[in-house]
Amino acid sequence: MTPPLVAVAHGSRDPRSAATVRALAGVVRAQAPGLEVHESFLDLSEPRVTDVLRGLHARGHRSAVVVPLLLGSAFHARVDLPALVAEVADDCPGFRIQVSDVLGADPALQAVALDRLADARHRKGTGVLLTAVGSSNPEANAVVAELAKRWESRLGLPVSEAFASATQPDVPTAAARLRARGVRHLVAASWFLAPGLLPDRIAALAREADPGAFLAGPLADDPRVADVVIARYAAAVAGLLRTAQFV
Repeated sequence: MTPPLVAVAHGSRDPRSAATVRALAGVVRAQAPGLEVHESFLDLSEPRVTDVLRGLHARGHRSAVVVPLLLGSAFHARVDLPALVAEVADDCPGFRIQVSDVLGADPALQAVALDRLADARHRKGTGVLLTAVGSSNPEANAVVAELAKRWESRLGLPVSEAFASATQPDVPTAAARLRARGVRHLVAASWFLAPGLLPDRIAALAREADPGAFLAGPLADDPRVADVVIARYAAAVAGLLRTAQFV
């Protein structure tokens, strides 16, 4: 029996976030006919990943693949999710759960984020804020900072990372850094999967820094995002096969 794909997002009090995750799961189903796909959440939204996994076990599934819909490998990927998976594994003897890599800074996702900037007016003096959630994990933040450097080279525009929480630079600091480099017009790129409270906070701060700032949308349910989800699933299934756990 092919293991179901359980896509797990962080969850949010903003209903737009869960709706976007459900829409993305629908695109994954359309692009992988015959694959059983379930959306789930770590917190704040329903259904919880633990409930989905226990339900699959109760229905007779012997294995499942969890794909974290996370753009960075930080606390949720390294601590929260493994703990929840271990909890289910303890409660469901013989049920094999393989967790894939996070979506991460995949080139396909970068292409989606850059395409979201296509409608921005790149006037003289334009600079880009590459906005992301931010983490207490320096390695996760360094990935976004490296993306900003690559984008600056690719776009030929000043680019600075800007974080919504947990670390610097925040949006006002990043905007000030760009201003010091001669930037007069801001474009805010979104390194977020879905709309929500943090992207809204970033949008408000960007508009405070520049009332005419262009605000790009999140990655959302673009088919290229679904392709990355499916690729992470396929790699995890291969891992199950290599360890003879595919049953």
